[in-house]
Amino acid sequence: MKYGTVRLVFQRGLALVYAIAFLATLNQFGPLLGEHGLLPVPVFVQQVEFLRAPSLFFLWHTDFAFGLFGWLGLGLSCAALAGISERYGWWVSATVWGLLWAIYLSFVNVGQTFYGFGWESMLLEAGFLAIFLGPRRAEASAIPIWLLRWMEFRVMFGAGLIKLRGDACWRALTCLDEFYETQPMPNGLSWYFHYLPPWVHRGGVLFNHFIELVVPFAFFLPQPVATIAGLLTILFQLVLMLGGNLSFLNLFTMVLAIPLMDGERLGRWLRLRPVETAPAGRVQRYAMVALAGMVALMSIPVVRNMASSEQMMNASFNPLQLVNTYGMFGSITASRDEVVLEGTDAAVPGADAVWREYEFKGKPGDVMRAPPQIAPYHLRLDWLMWFAAMGRYAESPWFVNLTAKLLQGDRAVLGLMGKNPFPEHPPHAVRALLYHYRFSTPEERRKTGAWWHRELAGPWFPVVTMETPGYRELLVEQGWMER
Repeated sequence: MKYGTVRLVFQRGLALVYAIAFLATLNQFGPLLGEHGLLPVPVFVQQVEFLRAPSLFFLWHTDFAFGLFGWLGLGLSCAALAGISERYGWWVSATVWGLLWAIYLSFVNVGQTFYGFGWESMLLEAGFLAIFLGPRRAEASAIPIWLLRWMEFRVMFGAGLIKLRGDACWRALTCLDEFYETQPMPNGLSWYFHYLPPWVHRGGVLFNHFIELVVPFAFFLPQPVATIAGLLTILFQLVLMLGGNLSFLNLFTMVLAIPLMDGERLGRWLRLRPVETAPAGRVQRYAMVALAGMVALMSIPVVRNMASSEQMMNASFNPLQLVNTYGMFGSITASRDEVVLEGTDAAVPGADAVWREYEFKGKPGDVMRAPPQIAPYHLRLDWLMWFAAMGRYAESPWFVNLTAKLLQGDRAVLGLMGKNPFPEHPPHAVRALLYHYRFSTPEERRKTGAWWHRELAGPWFPVVTMETPGYRELLVEQGWMER
């Protein structure tokens, strides 16, 4: 009974995050990673050994399989969210959560750079621990609850350590001067946060250090201290959600704070009635002890990493992604660059060619468009475009295939984007330019209504057509197009 309410609320929160993740997978996995995606899974499984990236899709890597397992994952998530999976015995509960973990692991392990985000590993680690939580009528064990606390500690404290060891602006308390403007995907409130007084930004960094470096140690203290620490963590994540689009990271970190709560208080706050529970059987008790021992052993390299001056930001030390190390935003970009894709109908794209700009759903493009609210949904292509702008296109090999999809008018890929400037037929040629973006000043916004100001930095990807010498050959060589 002590942990029963905590378990129930956590399971519903975890199921919600799973549902959001599978919804994004259903909408995006095919055009990004399907048989004809930007980084096709059939090509990947030919180059990587199964033991390095265990996945169901080594056996069956067709678009039908991706869709089938995506819908199965979403259906199981909804069943868990509705509590259906917890109405029956241990084996039903463990099977539902085990399938959710195995299916999502299969997507992540073949998802390559499009699934290379820290919150994917977070979901998998927590999803594995959920297998051991048990159904509603079974007595809740303290072991998986405390292992979830240990995970939340690693998420928060790891983020704090990576900041102190990373960008000097975290130590100088100035990182928030640029963060809201240069983060991966600002929202409508980011503009207002950016223009808060400097003392508010300094105080925000101090509050960040307190929440990430001090509060996590209270996760392991008696109640009500642990509950207070959990509430502070939730408050912190809510503030972060207000200031930007960080996928389901903030929502999930709040869900991970639920195991910190006092079960009786949580039940009173949510007006939940306690239920009678039966003691766990011998098999379940042995499984809990084995789980605790496994996590303890797997935590050794994680603790070493946190103690190291060469701390890795987000990493998994095993292909099953069971016990991972975490850390977010160790460095802050000082300025914002954006890759802008354009197309033209001109048969010979000369100086007088008329170029039309493609829009994305979330990332900045049109300076007059307000930054949208996307989180907790995750726009994977938009995020990868943000990373791509930090380097050259050769460092983002999927981008070459993206340009080919635009030249072909590929509906699946265009569905990942916002405005298509060529609704009737594909362009004859495409190119990409690099722009420097900054938020418009309050005066500029009053005069023009623009949210952004941008200046052309120069070409980023050359003008290409399907007849450009070497272009088609490159696509064939990479396995993205047939001869």
